[in-house]
Amino acid sequence: MSTDDQYGGGEVGGTGQTRTRFPEPSDPYAPPRRTSRGLITAVGVVVLLIAAIAFANQSRTPEAPPTADKAPTATNPTAATGIAPVDGKSAGIPKGFAQTEQGAQSAAANYAVALGSDGMFRKNTRHTLVDGIYTPDAAAKLRGPQDEAYSAAFLTKLGLDANGNPPQGSTFVTRAVPVGTRTDSYAPTTAKVSVWYTGLIGMSGPKSTDPVRTTWKTWTFELVWASGDWKVLSDSQQDGPAPVPGDAVASPSEDISKAVKEFGGFTYAR
Repeated sequence: MSTDDQYGGGEVGGTGQTRTRFPEPSDPYAPPRRTSRGLITAVGVVVLLIAAIAFANQSRTPEAPPTADKAPTATNPTAATGIAPVDGKSAGIPKGFAQTEQGAQSAAANYAVALGSDGMFRKNTRHTLVDGIYTPDAAAKLRGPQDEAYSAAFLTKLGLDANGNPPQGSTFVTRAVPVGTRTDSYAPTTAKVSVWYTGLIGMSGPKSTDPVRTTWKTWTFELVWASGDWKVLSDSQQDGPAPVPGDAVASPSEDISKAVKEFGGFTYAR
């Protein structure tokens, strides 16, 4: 994995659309500080320093009441498709994905969300996430390098204390929001799935010098079917594709902190 500030061929989204399931002007910010970028890339561990608040558009063509001579209007091509999302979880990580191409896409998207959370910045929760998402061998190889990567010095550069907590009055923001998934290869016991996602990363607070910013990345997962579920064998990331920035004015830090607390994260499934 790569530890940059946040985490190609074919159309993004593959043959289907991503399905979203909901569980449940002055700004003190200075320009983004670049001292935290690329600090731990050399360890070769993908430590996701991203995340995001997002929404997914689900468009459906209005349906007229059925009549004897007129069938309901068909769902248009941009509507969410596929089977219902999984309802099982282990230590907060979705589980029980179908052993299908769609199930592999769903697993990859959900794993991106979990690995993009602030739990990765706290040792105990990081180990739980990695153990639940990766194969046992892959997880064992990741723990040591990740613990070294998330050193007290590195966390300090992000504005966090040695335990991964933000200072009082500030909110550390890190969320990953999948926009689409693509199957690069698939077999009943192996799959390679790429997740195109946007994210938020940074510290929201009156004294922050590392304001919350957006990122666009593609995260590619090598998955294997093990112990009745999809597990990550290895993964990698690359920048983009990134759209043209919008013209919305950046919100004050207090608005960002409030939004992060009020708007819960999403669980994704194909």
